[in-house]
Amino acid sequence: MSLQTGSLGEDFTGKGDPRDWIAFLWRIPQREDMEPKQVEIALRERIKELNCLYSIARLAERYCDSMEDFLKCLTDILPLSWQYPEIACARIVFKDQTFKSRNYKVTKWRQSSQIMMYNEPVGDVTIFYLEERPPSDEGPFLKEERVLLDEVAQRIGAIAVRIAAERELQENNRQLLLERMALQEANAALRAVMANIEREKQGIYKDMQVNIEKVIMPILHALSLELPKAQRKYADILRTNLEEITSPFISRFLHQHQFLTPTEISVCNMIRNGLRTKEIAQMRSVSPATVNRHREHIRRKLKITNNHANLTTYLQSILQS
Repeated sequence: MSLQTGSLGEDFTGKGDPRDWIAFLWRIPQREDMEPKQVEIALRERIKELNCLYSIARLAERYCDSMEDFLKCLTDILPLSWQYPEIACARIVFKDQTFKSRNYKVTKWRQSSQIMMYNEPVGDVTIFYLEERPPSDEGPFLKEERVLLDEVAQRIGAIAVRIAAERELQENNRQLLLERMALQEANAALRAVMANIEREKQGIYKDMQVNIEKVIMPILHALSLELPKAQRKYADILRTNLEEITSPFISRFLHQHQFLTPTEISVCNMIRNGLRTKEIAQMRSVSPATVNRHREHIRRKLKITNNHANLTTYLQSILQS
């Protein structure tokens, strides 16, 4: 049964404004010489076509994550929307899979449309008639059915693109989650390693401190008693240097005041221990003027030049803070 299509013409191909094909698909013939029965038949055909597109939308919503389930159900729905549903069957070829309706059989009475994804063909959707029917616009098929079939193929491609995009997004999210978990584990492992290194450093420091205090210092003390008085200052310098190695004050100064020179740090340690300028000069074998210059440099670098704070008190407070 061929229906009039009004102003859209008999050779409508579905190209141009996408809204045009909708007017073509749902147009009901209104010729003055048409009988009510013919209008009723045409209306029933349009209702079937409307049900087809509605069913596609519902199936796409129900099987939003499974292209296979969607196409499997769609093959049984499509024949119901054609002019002779009792002898119609459907086949959908999508990528490397083929989906068939229950009464599927290949015949020469067929109507097919290509499925596209990203402008590339990925399959086709085909309607077969199992028996011969009177010729119409495209073999036994109506031109309205051609428009419907092309739209079905287009929607299958669009749904496939959406499902593929959602799967890719889910996979990306899964990979990001795995990478995040791996990063968290790596950070935890790194923190554990750093903690072990710090514990080992503390252990080495304590061992060194104990060895100096319990082993080397007694030997040095005994040695200094055997030395002539003029040479004992060298033993005192050695003792001072060993004390500086294990001094918490020196360790904290090295960490907090890296801008001080090693000599200035040594002078700070002596000042903190209550030694006066002359005593420091004798210990370091320099003039008192040199020690005073060191004191001035230290006050400037510690930013207490214009402060009346006592340097000895200030240095002792650093260790207690």
